[in-house]
Amino acid sequence: MLGGIFSAQELDLFVRLITATILGWVIGLERETLGKTAGTRTFALVSLGSALFAIASNGGVQPIAAGIGFLGAGLIIFKDGRAEGLTTAAALWAAAALGTMVGQGQYRLGILAAVLIVIVLFLLRWVHPEEWGKKT
Repeated sequence: MLGGIFSAQELDLFVRLITATILGWVIGLERETLGKTAGTRTFALVSLGSALFAIASNGGVQPIAAGIGFLGAGLIIFKDGRAEGLTTAAALWAAAALGTMVGQGQYRLGILAAVLIVIVLFLLRWVHPEEWGKKT
């Protein structure tokens, strides 16, 4: 049905955008379950936006990396001599990179990257019990 309205290339680009959005949402789920400021919507939008930039810029990633670095820096705060928000900022940066990969059509690599990011966020919390309850 959609094939009659959109070209095959447009459908492929739309699938890229959907994939990047879903993968970003999955990563944001972990941050949201911990009550972090940047959650599912933030990660989904960053991943989607990165995919859009990757498509629109024909693969140029420098503006994406710089922009996400600025956004991530806003998530980091210093409280009582400690930096908080580093893990969320790093995860947001990684979500932007995977969105860029998916935007360039590298679905499998983007999916594998999302799996690795989720492993780092969810599973490595259990490897480091001293980190439990700490804000990251």
